[in-house]
Amino acid sequence: MREVMDELMQWWSAGETVGVGTVVGTWRSAPRQAGASMLVGPGGEAVGSVSGGCVEGAVYELSQEVVETGRPVLQRYGVSDDDAYAVGLTCGGILDVFVEKVSRETFPELGDVAADIAAGRPVAVVTVIEHPEPTWVGRRVFVHAEDEGDDDTSVLGSLGSGRADDAVRDDARGLLAQGRSAILTYGPDGERRGEGMRVFVAAHAPKPRMLVFGAIDFAAAVARVGGFLGYYVTVCDARPVFATKTRFPGADEVVVKWPHDYLQNEVDEGRIDSRTVIAVLTHDPKFDVPLLEVALRLPEVAYIGAMGSRRTHEDRLERLREAGLTDDELARMSSPIGLDLGARTPEETAVSIAAEIIALRWGGAGERLAATEGPIHHHHPAHDTPLGH
Repeated sequence: MREVMDELMQWWSAGETVGVGTVVGTWRSAPRQAGASMLVGPGGEAVGSVSGGCVEGAVYELSQEVVETGRPVLQRYGVSDDDAYAVGLTCGGILDVFVEKVSRETFPELGDVAADIAAGRPVAVVTVIEHPEPTWVGRRVFVHAEDEGDDDTSVLGSLGSGRADDAVRDDARGLLAQGRSAILTYGPDGERRGEGMRVFVAAHAPKPRMLVFGAIDFAAAVARVGGFLGYYVTVCDARPVFATKTRFPGADEVVVKWPHDYLQNEVDEGRIDSRTVIAVLTHDPKFDVPLLEVALRLPEVAYIGAMGSRRTHEDRLERLREAGLTDDELARMSSPIGLDLGARTPEETAVSIAAEIIALRWGGAGERLAATEGPIHHHHPAHDTPLGH
């Protein structure tokens, strides 16, 4: 939804009606993740994508029908049995797409949701996508992080009963903390040990963070790639002459501070989580050893990579062991950083680092696909969209 929010808000603010198709469930080699959205504007404009082109035509027509009838529809798209190039996914995946009519009347809270997203305030939009009672389909509640207030103020709206609202509250907060969207299944009135009601939790959390330490030319390239991948990028270096916004236009922020002090402060302030990636590009012991002492002892981050030659790596390991780090803690460090792409330039090296981050996130081996067999997309339980609760 974030990708199409600007266009959606323009139409919503103008009092127009929009057809919105959202991917809520994905299986096998589905081309888009849950949350990907496509809009059909009041003038027939198509914005966004749910499948990279495979089923957009069908979703476009269904969106127009839903705008006419006002009744939301949950539609599954898979490979056509008769012709893979008919309405279906040639990649072999399966998509569940929820199509609804959005306007000021049907979604009066959209302005508040957009404001939360723009301000970086975590919010989960919980929508009933399937229920034995058709009038429940399309109902929403809005769940904020627990520290936003007590239960009465941090959960707004209703799915249809207090029991159902209570059931989804904690589950939605858990997904929100992970920045993960998913389908959850309950009984018709929110019973945990039941079936009949399915809700889609669209978790709108702030962008994951990429911390790049070392104000060098490689850092500028890594910052650009990090922004392209959707990270909020911070470049940090203790040397003010090098750590300037002019030298790092691709970074969201540039910080002049000793790296280990900055990282420890971010940890203490609760701004580091399991999605955070850390790239240590200083390859100077006085900077990177104290920094890695902090980083490698963090309970969980997505990635810790350190730049340097084989010799630098061995020297770094020796210094870190002298500092008291264990073999298990050292094993969390990707060093030398990146995948073996034969990279030489800063830009190529940045691609190598980004490739390693992606491979570790999704369980890829970093091999040439032409030399492998089996599914292209790896199953990763942490990012799967479950059918059940």
